[in-house]
Amino acid sequence: MRYASVFQLMIHDIQRLIDQSGVSTVSIAFYDMETRSRMLIQPDLSYHAASTIKLCIMMELYRQAEERAFWLDDYLTVHNVFRSIADGEPYSLLTHNDSDTDIYKHIGSVIPARDLIFRMITLSSNLATNILIERVTAARVTQFMKKLGARDLLILRGVEDYRAYEQGLNNRASARSLMRILVRLAERSVVSPAASEEMLKIMCQQQFREGIPALLPGKIQIAHKTGSNEYLYHDAGIVYPPRRKPYILVVMTQGLHEETEAPLLTAEISRFIYDKIAQ
Repeated sequence: MRYASVFQLMIHDIQRLIDQSGVSTVSIAFYDMETRSRMLIQPDLSYHAASTIKLCIMMELYRQAEERAFWLDDYLTVHNVFRSIADGEPYSLLTHNDSDTDIYKHIGSVIPARDLIFRMITLSSNLATNILIERVTAARVTQFMKKLGARDLLILRGVEDYRAYEQGLNNRASARSLMRILVRLAERSVVSPAASEEMLKIMCQQQFREGIPALLPGKIQIAHKTGSNEYLYHDAGIVYPPRRKPYILVVMTQGLHEETEAPLLTAEISRFIYDKIAQ
């Protein structure tokens, strides 16, 4: 009961931060590995998943590697022609829309799948993402998410399939669903303990740190993945405070500028939670 009352007070204060921000929609899912307590604010709202799907793709890649469907050190050809799920017509990604522009210099050459995974997570590489999801298939990614207990994670396609976007054929996620797969990862129960550990190490090297990590002490280890689109910003991560077990935090927002206001709100929520439970 003591923890339940603490988290109820936290919800009240966090709601005040949300109200002050002017955001139209926000969802929060928090789970504390130390106390087994959770805090949920509109956790089951469905959002365009943006780049958070890259976590799901990585997990499915490791699952297929565990089953020897392929090897993580297999080489894949870097290419930039994909098929729209809307009509089967070809489309290509635009370099200026991708945070990983270097990979476009390697079109026509081969890169190990492991390196593409690293780019997909740490640099949020769109081109690497499409190459990898083409390899494992979106349907299998969704199926694995359901096995992990995340029934609200729907992966239909790669990124920048604008014809599919116009028809509403989009990847979807909720804060609760992302929290669930991150709890499994923190427990080292996604695929295997060794695979989980490898995935966590990759996530800890995330380059986009304007959300959950931004206002936390610099030495805190955080395994996370951001995702953004126009007036849409998400961050889902595992935070490792010193001298205690980690906690999972997922913040999903819609209605604030994705490069400024939304990351700031996420950072403020993250700092508030850290100060309350980790100090």
